[in-house]
Amino acid sequence: MLKTKFREILLYGLLAINGVRGLPHLLAFYLHRNNSTIRADIKRWLNLMHKDFFMPFGFIYLMVFYPQFRNLFYYRIESDNFLLRILFREVRTLTIATGKIGEGLFLPHGFSTTIGAVSIGTNCNINHNVTIGTYGDEPRPVIGDNVIINAGAVIFGNITIGNNVVIGANATVNTNIPDNCTVFPPPSRVMKWAKTNNTDKTNV
Repeated sequence: MLKTKFREILLYGLLAINGVRGLPHLLAFYLHRNNSTIRADIKRWLNLMHKDFFMPFGFIYLMVFYPQFRNLFYYRIESDNFLLRILFREVRTLTIATGKIGEGLFLPHGFSTTIGAVSIGTNCNINHNVTIGTYGDEPRPVIGDNVIINAGAVIFGNITIGNNVVIGANATVNTNIPDNCTVFPPPSRVMKWAKTNNTDKTNV
């Protein structure tokens, strides 16, 4: 019990110290017109992580421990500010180039991911190694609400992903997906090769 309490005090102390480093980010958060959307993002991230922080500690917690949240935050405030990005560095391999993203987007990892949709609905999850974009000169995908896109998925072209859809890991999607569906990737194939006898030797 005492150990848990000590860890809690230590964590809040760490967040308070980082609050000084994150003061410009806090100001941007509280003053920006997307304040309510950012709050919804923070609430969903903390809920999914089973963390019970009140503001502003919840915001600072995510900024300190989850670099992928920083990418989303910078997207929300539409900022390329060099100072902000120096103080809290983003994930360099996570690109968010989407016209409109609803509140509550959750990025569990964010590594090696490109999000280039026309729009994304509310409360979506996008895992790592995901590519969402266009094929040639076609328009980009439109993604609905409550969509879960698992690791390694590729979604491209002029398509619509409906609401409450799950895209399986490593699935490739280039057709419309209706609401309330799950997309499975092709099953793995086991290739069995005939055993080659390499013991025969040619006398020279």
